[in-house]
Amino acid sequence: MKKIIAAVAATVLALSAFANGKSDSSSAGKKVNLIFSVNAVPGDAHHDAMLKFKEVVEAESRGSITVETYDSGSLFKQDQEVAAVKQGSADIVYLSASWLTDGSPWIGMFTAGYIFKSYDDMTKILNGEIGKEVFDRVVKEQGIRPLASYYLGTRQVNLVKDKPVRTPADLNGVNLRMPNSEAWLTLGKAMGANPTPIAFSELYMALQTGTVDGQENPLPTDRSAKFYEVTKSISLTNHLVDSVWPCINEAKWQSLTDEQKKIVMDGVNAARKVCDDKNLKTEAEIIDFFKAQGLSVYEADLNAFSKSVLDAYLNNKNITKAWDMNLFNKVQNALK
Repeated sequence: MKKIIAAVAATVLALSAFANGKSDSSSAGKKVNLIFSVNAVPGDAHHDAMLKFKEVVEAESRGSITVETYDSGSLFKQDQEVAAVKQGSADIVYLSASWLTDGSPWIGMFTAGYIFKSYDDMTKILNGEIGKEVFDRVVKEQGIRPLASYYLGTRQVNLVKDKPVRTPADLNGVNLRMPNSEAWLTLGKAMGANPTPIAFSELYMALQTGTVDGQENPLPTDRSAKFYEVTKSISLTNHLVDSVWPCINEAKWQSLTDEQKKIVMDGVNAARKVCDDKNLKTEAEIIDFFKAQGLSVYEADLNAFSKSVLDAYLNNKNITKAWDMNLFNKVQNALK
C-alpha cells in the first residue's frame, strides 16, 4: 500500500512539474530564433552589447527565444545591412541615421553637426518620446523598427600645432581634413575651417607632411590610427555626437507575442547600458592617454560653435529641403 501511495505521489509531482514547465515556456510564446548581424568586431562596445542582448533575452525567455549572433561583417557587410533587415535575411542589425536617409530623407537632420551637443542630449531625445516618434515613422516608411539609440562616439578637432580651438574663428585658414561628401564639407566650412577631403588611409601621412593642418574624428579613432604621433593638440568641439540604432525587421517584430516583445526590449536596454557605459568610459580615460603622449587638450565654446554650424545648415536649402523642420524645432526646444 505504501508503495502505491508513493508511486501516486511521485506521478502527481511529475505532472505538476511538467505543467509548470509548460506554463513557463508558453508564457513567452512559440519558439523564435533571432539572427543578429553586426560589423562590430570582438572587443568593440557594440559587439559586447550584442552579446549582452543575447544573454538577457535567452535567460528571460527560458529558451523560448534564441539569438544567433554574427560579428565582423561575417554575414552581411555594412552596405548590405539595410537590405538584409528589410528582406528579413537578418532580423536585427545596427544602423545609423545616415544609412536610413535613402528611405527616409528627413532623417538626415540627425547627421547634422551640433543637433546634439552631448551624449546626454542625444540619449534624451532619441531614447525619449521624440525618439519613439522618429522610430515609428521609420517603421511606416521602411518596414524597419529602430529599438533604441546606442552611443557611437563624439568627434573632436585634432591639430598638428599646439593651438586651442575655442570658437570657429580659431579655425579660420586651417586646412582641416574631412570625409569627401557635401554634408561633411558643409560641416567643415560651418565650423570655420577650410575643409580638405583626403582618404582616411592617407591621413597620417598628410598630417605628418603638413598637407593638412589637422583632422577630426572620435578620440578612440585618433588613438588607434596613432594620429597623436604627428599632432600636438586636441580641442573638444563635440561637433558630432554620433549614435547607432539596433533595428529589427518589422514583420519579425509583429510575429512576437507581447511577452516576447517585452523580453526583447529588456535585452535592448541592458545592451544599451553596456555599450554606452563602455564608450563613455573609454572617452573619459583616453584624454589622459593623449596628455601622457604630450598633447594639449582644450575645451571649446560649444555655444559659439553650435550657433555657427546650425546657422550654416539652416541657410543651405540643398541640405535642409528634405528635413522635417517641425521635428527639428521640437528637438531644439526640448534641449533648451
